[in-house]
This record gives sequence, C-alpha cells and structure tokens, in this order.
Amino acid sequence: MSRTTRLLLVAALAALVVAGCGKEKKNASNEPEAFSFTIYPGSRYLSQLTDIWKQAHRILVPNQDVPPIAIYDTDAPIDKVAEFYAQSYGYNKLAPDATNNLSSAKPPAYYRSGDLAHDVAAIIPVTQKLNLKVDVSKAVGAYRAAEIDPTPNRPRVTIQRPYFDASTSQTVDRTLIMMSR
Repeated sequence: MSRTTRLLLVAALAALVVAGCGKEKKNASNEPEAFSFTIYPGSRYLSQLTDIWKQAHRILVPNQDVPPIAIYDTDAPIDKVAEFYAQSYGYNKLAPDATNNLSSAKPPAYYRSGDLAHDVAAIIPVTQKLNLKVDVSKAVGAYRAAEIDPTPNRPRVTIQRPYFDASTSQTVDRTLIMMSR
C-alpha cells in the first residue's frame, strides 16, 4: 500500500469515528425524560391505599418488583380530572367508551362504568391473603371511570368516582386517581 492510500484510509477511519460519536451525542439528547407522575392540582395522596396496592401486587406477582404506584383523590368532578390528564398526555379528547364508535382501535383515553359491589367482590381473595378485613356489603352503587393510556415517561391513569376504600370499608364520593406503571 502506498503512503497516500494509507493516509486516505486513516482519514476515512477518523471521519467514521467522529461521525459515530456525533450521532451518539445527538441520540443522548433525544432520550425520553425520566418517568414521572403528573399530580392533579389540589389532590391528596392516599398512602394507605397505595401501600395496599403495592402489597397486593407482591402477592399476585411475587417474583416481580412492584412498579411505581401512586393513588390520590380529589373533590373535583371526574370529567375535569379526566380532561386534565388527557390533555397533559397529549390526547385530544376522551372517547365515550372503549369501542370508540365501533372503531377497530381502542382509544388511548376513554370512559367506562361499572358496579362497585361486583368489582370489590373480585378482590376478596387478595384481601384475605393480606389479612385485611373488608366489609364488602358497603360497596354499593355504580361508578364512572376514565382510562388514560401510558406514554413512554408517564404511567397509566385510572380515574374513578365514587370509589371503595378497602382500608376503611367505605364507599367514598370523591374522584380517585390511580397511577401505575
């Protein structure tokens, strides 16, 4: 190999290394921001319910780490809270239900409804394993909820009113906000 060819080869290798390093720096700035909870203004943190959910996760999936979970509640109407989260996640609106007018794709933000007694009856086996005495007869009535799909750096949000507080065995007429990864 002639001296000129070797110099051209070294220069080409140096250019590739510099170009590769430049791309790494560029990609580092495009990394998603750290995972974070968005907290509805004026809401209060429910440490007892959050701890119960974490303990329940340990029972249901014992070999897995507990994902980040936070539970809050507020006096604000469910529609205002749901709109707040949908907008903060970049979703234009909440669909009236999961079918989204019979669309084949489930919407990223939608409303749903349910029966407290039916849903609370399903958690009895877990509450028994937690040695938590829950009076399920106090879980009465229908509820309305909203589901907000997660984004890469934000959790799934479930919003519900009213909700059943398993730590006190009471139906609470406030808006519950549960965020989980």
